[in-house]
Amino acid sequence: MLIDRFRADGKVALVTGGTRGIGLAIAHGLGEAGAKLMVSSRTDTLGGLESLRAAGHEVEFVAADLTDPEAPARLVAATEARFGGLDILVNNAGVASHGETESFDDARLARVMDLNFTALFRCCRAAIPAMRRRGGGAIVNIGSISAMIANIPQDQAVYNASKAAVHMLSQSLGSELSRDNIRVNAIAPGYVLTDMTRGGLAIPEWAKVWREMTPMDRVGQPEEIATAALFLATPASSYMTGAVLVIDGGYTTR
Repeated sequence: MLIDRFRADGKVALVTGGTRGIGLAIAHGLGEAGAKLMVSSRTDTLGGLESLRAAGHEVEFVAADLTDPEAPARLVAATEARFGGLDILVNNAGVASHGETESFDDARLARVMDLNFTALFRCCRAAIPAMRRRGGGAIVNIGSISAMIANIPQDQAVYNASKAAVHMLSQSLGSELSRDNIRVNAIAPGYVLTDMTRGGLAIPEWAKVWREMTPMDRVGQPEEIATAALFLATPASSYMTGAVLVIDGGYTTR
């Protein structure tokens, strides 16, 4: 049956930034589809791991600062040690930072690029041999519509550039890793209700523009991104690689 192509029974999934927001919703979706879960974040202070266990998912947690150059490899190794392999990697961890370019100092530049792109690259790099040992796999990178547009009214050139790098990396790896039966795709969410966007939504002039620019006249929910991630992580998308799936309520149509 076609619905079975959305199953992940017996698969092992690693989700970075997996204890809250979009990452937590994706972890729940993969768990419901039958995957064994390794979730990671700097800390778990909001009960994300507890919610996954309460839902009956087989899950482990490893605290990791992915800006540590050694952390991605340790995280993949911990996943293999616990579950015997790695089939699915969801690179969700990220950070947003706004501000005019002329006052955007090097420390902020490094913080955004290190987590949003460099750490994500290292996670992909570490996952390749692990997935090759399993005969293939699926990598899902969380990009952004900010990779495709210059957002308004906030200034965020560095964040936009970091996500554009994620999209191009996904496209390039999709081509490169096809020979290893490893599919690589990205999701470009629009404005989704998470801790990252709540601050902006609390600014009336920002929220007004974001709503007006979205034909569906609302922000998205994490679960609406999670279902797309499930699609890209499972055989349901078996003929997709190097793609960027836009989920934005129509924002980029304007």
